[in-house]
Amino acid sequence: MSSGGCCREVYSCIFDYNTPRIALIKSRKVGLLNRVIQLLILAYVIGWVFVWEKGYQEFDTVVSSVTSKVKGVAVTNTSELGLRIWDVADYIIPAQEENAFFVMTNLILTQNQTQGYCPELPDTKTICNSSHNCIPGQVDTYSNGLQTGRCVPYNRTVRTCEVFAWCPVENDMKVPEPAFLKDAENFTVLIKNNIWYPKFKFSKRNILPNISTDYLKSCRYDRVKDPFCPIFRLGNMVEEAGEYFQEMAIQGGVMGIQISWNCDLDKKHTYCVPKYSFRRLDNRELDHNVSPGYNFRYAKYYKDSNNTESRTLMKVYGIRFDILIFGTAGKFDIIPTMINIGSGVALLGVATVLCDIIVFHFFKKRHYYREKKFKHVEDYEELGNNGSHGTDN
Repeated sequence: MSSGGCCREVYSCIFDYNTPRIALIKSRKVGLLNRVIQLLILAYVIGWVFVWEKGYQEFDTVVSSVTSKVKGVAVTNTSELGLRIWDVADYIIPAQEENAFFVMTNLILTQNQTQGYCPELPDTKTICNSSHNCIPGQVDTYSNGLQTGRCVPYNRTVRTCEVFAWCPVENDMKVPEPAFLKDAENFTVLIKNNIWYPKFKFSKRNILPNISTDYLKSCRYDRVKDPFCPIFRLGNMVEEAGEYFQEMAIQGGVMGIQISWNCDLDKKHTYCVPKYSFRRLDNRELDHNVSPGYNFRYAKYYKDSNNTESRTLMKVYGIRFDILIFGTAGKFDIIPTMINIGSGVALLGVATVLCDIIVFHFFKKRHYYREKKFKHVEDYEELGNNGSHGTDN
């Protein structure tokens, strides 16, 4: 492009002025197209923004607190412990936890451990043929104690490196099947959930006003028959998540209890009620999981009359239930209402833009419509005395 052409382009860009010109097109096609686009925009504004998304409301997110109380007993009869009953103090570890609770379902028990010298548990690193295979003072990440450098018999056929540790060392190579506390399936939990929407100064709890003490003693949550009962059977929650409790109880796992509080505060407050749902949160594919389930260790310590310390080590498997609270509340407010109405009115202008694009670029008579829509006018003073006031293009 020449320098003269560039100057003309710059001059036109700076000193030309565009003003809208209304052209009434008498065409059924164009008129119908315009009305269809307007109707689609109105349907979006009314149907989606105001009806579905409640664009006339102001919203607030939920603030909540949760407490839980598990009930149930189980009976076991094993060679190690004999006949024993297990109550809440035995299988709820710890006794109180924020927005969660853990129920023991399986157990590996190592009793009467004392600090001393004993053979290490056999594995690829601890099996030995002589003391030359054992390194004095070595402590491995997965070992039970400090190696002494001696190779000692573990049983009649296997020799392992001796360690200074809590003896006898724990043998957790085989997890008990079926689960030690398989009766945990029938345990129940009472969940008490208090919610608060600070913006609207609205509070409520999941134990609804019409629930009595007698009702709580007999009710059990059921999605269809009793959806507002706050007492849940553990087996039912696991089943609703698509899992089988007795399988999950062997290795343990993590379950999510989701409580949803989505409230329309323009309606009666009695309609603001919780909705419960359940899902498994840890990896379900146990065959492809290096460390499946959920477990941890803890110990109970004792001292005898000779002041010798001993302990009972427990590797506990179980199900951790995390209680997750979600929710928003909405209430009419004039400010979001006017903002969304203004946005909807402005959005109607898109119909004109779309119609112009379609009419001036895709219709057969597009050149004719352009001539009627756009008019180029020269300034009278710049024309001089030639008497020409404007041309239509």
